[in-house]
Amino acid sequence: MQQRVIISQDIEHDLAQAIAETEHDRVFVLTDDITQECCLPKVAVLFAKHNATTITIRHDDTNKTLATLADVWTALQRGGATRHSLLVNLGGGMVTDLGGFAAATFKRSINFINIPTTLLAMVDAAVGGKTGINFGGLKNEVGAFANARYVIVNTCFLDTLDTANLCSGYAEMLKHSLISNAQMWAEHVNFDILQPDLAELQRMVAASIAVKEHIVADDPHEHGIRKALNFGHTIGHALEEFSMQQPGGAVVSARLLPLARARTAPKNTLLHGYAVAFGLIGELYISARKAGFPTARLHQTARFIRENYGAVAFTCDDYPTLLNLMRHDKKNTSDTINFTLLHDIGDIRINQTATDEEIREALDFIREGY
Repeated sequence: MQQRVIISQDIEHDLAQAIAETEHDRVFVLTDDITQECCLPKVAVLFAKHNATTITIRHDDTNKTLATLADVWTALQRGGATRHSLLVNLGGGMVTDLGGFAAATFKRSINFINIPTTLLAMVDAAVGGKTGINFGGLKNEVGAFANARYVIVNTCFLDTLDTANLCSGYAEMLKHSLISNAQMWAEHVNFDILQPDLAELQRMVAASIAVKEHIVADDPHEHGIRKALNFGHTIGHALEEFSMQQPGGAVVSARLLPLARARTAPKNTLLHGYAVAFGLIGELYISARKAGFPTARLHQTARFIRENYGAVAFTCDDYPTLLNLMRHDKKNTSDTINFTLLHDIGDIRINQTATDEEIREALDFIREGY
């Protein structure tokens, strides 16, 4: 089943139409405790008309677990959900990932609609059919490909976000431009994400989603070119997972951290997009070293990230742990760490490898070389 993405100008009208066109005997709404407070009121009247049951889970990625998934299944079961029921996932990427997986597995699959409320979810998590949970300390270790019937994207929800979370989502947009075209990349590295024009950002969001949709349509199950969407994520996921494992917060973003902590990140962990931003720097470095990516564009991108995302703190002593986390990445074959690299902007090289020494050099560059 193919999903339909709606770039919405009127959230109530578009959601009402999506629900009307999707089979449902009962409607359930999944939120986390933050989106229930900040975002649900924008569409609460419509859900009341459908006598919808709200299921609320705790926010942040540390709760994207099997236990939380079981809580959602239990709530659906107790609420009388059938194979003909509808789950609307209203929230950030954690909610759309977990909610999509819950819908894909409950009674062997029920319909679901995603309404992403963060920039990260709009351009990444809610679009493309990937669902899942974290397991065994690893990101998205268990999941399934399952398409929402509709993904409704409306930037009206972005006025509930702090700057750190806008930056987090913007990192995925920057990735889309790097794997797409130089004009989009130039626009992204010259945009003021710290004081954004939200009307202009909505246009850029639509273009960014179109990049992902085009790739996903060509390769829905990630056998080939869809691996391009993992650019920046091999190193990025390792940094993110490492930060979640550190009781003292050994990995933190120097810029905007108080905001990042306050909204969606547990203390001392990296927001996903911040980890991806630093991962982009490392994987652009490997691209320059192994695939001929232009060093001027490497340094311009790295400078934009440093100015807007700060620095990430880890030491050479942490390299073995980070390399081990990279070896658990789902893209790998056997014990070989797999990368997507770029020869230039939009010139993609999938299924590439790097030696441990080359990866260590990239980590050096993230820490001190840009």
